[in-house]
Amino acid sequence: MRVFLAGLLLVSGLQVTALHAQEGGPSVGARAPVVEVPDLNGKPVDLGQYLGKRPVFLEWWATWCEQCEALLPRVRAARAQVGDRVAFFGINVAVNQSPERVRRFLEKTEVPYQTLYDHEGVSTRAYAAPATSYVVIVDRNGRIAYTGTGGDQDFLPALQRVAAP
Repeated sequence: MRVFLAGLLLVSGLQVTALHAQEGGPSVGARAPVVEVPDLNGKPVDLGQYLGKRPVFLEWWATWCEQCEALLPRVRAARAQVGDRVAFFGINVAVNQSPERVRRFLEKTEVPYQTLYDHEGVSTRAYAAPATSYVVIVDRNGRIAYTGTGGDQDFLPALQRVAAP
């Protein structure tokens, strides 16, 4: 009976881990998906121009996202620290958003990244983004070095690591 219960607990633990990994997007160490996402003017931006060539910071965000707003000062500070050694992209998820609404937001709010507008959800699906405020940091080899969500993420150590010469 003890062996059966131990086995059941082990299997249950594996299932929880598998579900958690599925909910969190691609795993650290996995190759970052290459996608094309338009900017606010509809011009396609091919992330393949960056992935595997230089470090990349990606954040899925929305104007209404409180966690994104809380995270913004950390992203600004990180950008100031690593500068142009990392390509920064903010991917607007376009849920209850329009390009005009995003533009109005950007007129009032300084963001430290190039803004993309994922109205078709291409990047959201490719990265299995579980929520807004989702951050993915990709190293210069195109491998995911960090993933996280929430307004209090501590992504700076991973960002410094990938930005190091």
